[in-house]
Amino acid sequence: MARSRTASDNSNIRLRVLILSTTTGYQLRSFGHAAEGAGIELMFATDRCHQLDDPWRDNAVAVRFHEEDASLEAIVEASRSRPLDGVIAVGDRPVVLAARVAAALGLRGNHPAAAAASINKSLFKQALTRADLPVPWFFETRSDARVSADPRVQYPCVIKPVGLSGSRGVMRANTAAELDEASARLQALLSRKDVRAIRSGLEDTILIEGFISGREFAVEGVMTSGTMQVFAIFDKPDPLDGPFFEETIYVTPSALDRATHAAVLAQVARAGSALGLENGPFHAECRLASDAIYILEMAARPIGGLCSKVLRFEGIPGVAAASLEDVLLRHAVGQDISGVAREERAAGVMMIPIPRKGMLKRVEGIEAASKVAGIEEVQITAKIDQLLEPLPEAGSYLGFIFARRSEGNDVIRSLKAAHTRLRFDVAAPITVM
Repeated sequence: MARSRTASDNSNIRLRVLILSTTTGYQLRSFGHAAEGAGIELMFATDRCHQLDDPWRDNAVAVRFHEEDASLEAIVEASRSRPLDGVIAVGDRPVVLAARVAAALGLRGNHPAAAAASINKSLFKQALTRADLPVPWFFETRSDARVSADPRVQYPCVIKPVGLSGSRGVMRANTAAELDEASARLQALLSRKDVRAIRSGLEDTILIEGFISGREFAVEGVMTSGTMQVFAIFDKPDPLDGPFFEETIYVTPSALDRATHAAVLAQVARAGSALGLENGPFHAECRLASDAIYILEMAARPIGGLCSKVLRFEGIPGVAAASLEDVLLRHAVGQDISGVAREERAAGVMMIPIPRKGMLKRVEGIEAASKVAGIEEVQITAKIDQLLEPLPEAGSYLGFIFARRSEGNDVIRSLKAAHTRLRFDVAAPITVM
């Protein structure tokens, strides 16, 4: 097994980190900026056809996440001429491959089985059940099953795909009729070409589980040799009670009282142990119910895309306001980040919801929204003439609004005020007869 190099091995050594990602995007650019500041070289492995001649000019290793053995072989071969000192997965799909790369090259990482359970909703719940952690009733079945006829179903319940993320395909049902309708809608989603193209092997598998009532939170951090270091707890101030579960606002620090704050973190740590997570970033989602703290998911990867911009850190020498990517790169190569802490100011992001299905024709009010107190940035990521879909079919947002202020409640008010100033012209989609 290869040994991860350290800067002490050679004063002139340039450490190198592999970034595994579905495609190019903001977070990869942020990793690139962070790597320059840290003196770290990046090697990319992205999901693309190996026959294309470096279409994005990033010198990436071409891999296919659904072909893990061949992809692992390609990365190990590339590492012979460009030795690696760390590996980070961006998004759910490369998590298992990243774990296999770490194991093959002797780098910091998770066991592949733990990584797989972190992104598979059914395996995740099974792991928590074995560890005696609170889990709602659940069962796995085929997407074409008539689940409302199953005697195990109780109401209200939630139906969801096992392999998709970001609340895509997740629906609440209060009656058998609603469950039949949700089941048909989910089956249609899982039959779509863009979903089938993911080739996760989970396209025909769904999960039915009990609905948990309560406030929802997200927790961001890293594991180091099985010990959890938390960067932030995010409150989700808008209710997530269904019928769909569209996330809108994340704000940190959390308004939880000290005892509940500690209890949430302790439960997340138990979930990490139940999964067997050892090294690397994690993003956890949990619900505070009347009877228990439920961990809904704990993926072995960082918070996705533009949302990482909400986090800034102190404690890295020479970096005034470090990004999440700054911290994760240093952690990946074995540097001590125990002294790193999130900045004191409250911060938040709004993931701009899609109001209805249709073609995006125009966006107005960006300048007015940007002038709201505390707003740092309004970034529209949807493109003009792009077909928009709301949840549960949606796979993206209209864009993001970022705010920083002294108090969390002020951040929430600023985000909502900025959102009211935005206007989206969404035309009805063209129907082909």
